[in-house]
Amino acid sequence: MAWWLWMILGIGLLLAELATPGGFYLLFFGLAGLIVGFLSLIGLDGPAWLQWLLFTGFSLVAVAFLRNPLARRFSVSGQSSTANVLDTDGLVGDCAIALESIDAGGIGKVEMRGSLWQARNRGLQTLIPGQRCIVEEKEGLTLAVRPQ
Repeated sequence: MAWWLWMILGIGLLLAELATPGGFYLLFFGLAGLIVGFLSLIGLDGPAWLQWLLFTGFSLVAVAFLRNPLARRFSVSGQSSTANVLDTDGLVGDCAIALESIDAGGIGKVEMRGSLWQARNRGLQTLIPGQRCIVEEKEGLTLAVRPQ
């Protein structure tokens, strides 16, 4: 296969990695395509079967040895804990201010980080306007709060 076809394949796979939710699989296949394309460009290519063997070998070795450290670094895998899944924006534990009365178990508006949020009062007492509350969980676009 021509060197430029390997480069197109590699770039295409890298772009596909960017377009899909992180998993860091296509990244390594894209890099392997670029490596084989570079080897072919400088004249270290062989028959097509050898190029495909190199592509497969580079990809599998990179996935086996580099994916887990990279995924841990960017917190892609291992999100089994509830806090990681529900607190995608780091909101849990932050302070919010009630903008209206929110009955226990009720829903109302709070302000946090300069933005208005819908919030569910998980406390046993009514939140009054201006009262500080702590974010316990993020449920979609609704915050679960309790009085501070």
